[in-house]
Amino acid sequence: MSSILITGASSGIGKATAEFFLDRGWRVGLLARRAEPLAALADRYPDLAVPLVADVTDRAAVDSAFAAFVADGQRLDVLFNNAGIFTPAGTIDEIDIDDWYAAVNVNLNGMFLCARAAFAAMRSQRPQGGRIINNGSIAAHVPRPGSVPYTATKHAITGLTRSLSLDGRPFDIACGQIDIGNALTPMVQGLIDTALAADPNAEVQPTMAVQDAASSVFHMAGLPLQANVQFMTVMATKMPYIGRG
Repeated sequence: MSSILITGASSGIGKATAEFFLDRGWRVGLLARRAEPLAALADRYPDLAVPLVADVTDRAAVDSAFAAFVADGQRLDVLFNNAGIFTPAGTIDEIDIDDWYAAVNVNLNGMFLCARAAFAAMRSQRPQGGRIINNGSIAAHVPRPGSVPYTATKHAITGLTRSLSLDGRPFDIACGQIDIGNALTPMVQGLIDTALAADPNAEVQPTMAVQDAASSVFHMAGLPLQANVQFMTVMATKMPYIGRG
């Protein structure tokens, strides 16, 4: 049985991806801060889902969660390094410094800690190896207005992905990045609601089903370790990304 640990598994892309893998018979570690939604999801898949309550910014909690998932000889085949936040929008002089620190702590430090724990587990298990999939963003290429903290951290994730790809080669650890544009998650819905509250006539950007992002992660995860999707962009077809349209 293949196994994957998913961070930010209590909602949005993380939850949708967890459900996608569970429906296909994978053993899935569900890591997030909130116990209740993890327990509710695990109750639906009692033989496959493993709830792991932890804050990705807490090194001890992360290490403990990963250790619990691989206890008793269990493997970690894939990490979907997904947990992230989008802080309130504004120009750089308007952004609260605490929001900057929060974004860096979750989106960058949290991903580093989880990748670190996964790398160690994959390096030590036999057969050696595994795959780390980092959730980047369209913002890793082009930003939304007023998104300095989010955009800066997502650019940093691209550097993390490239470095892990190189460092993982001697240990059969592959690393790739998925950049998702406008999957209709609660976070994206919140951005839409904020825009419409400010201007009821605002043009709403096109979105795609969150399950389309989940199926893309599933494709990346299912490849043999001799193959790797280094970077994948999956997005709402008509969103403003390519050129001006």
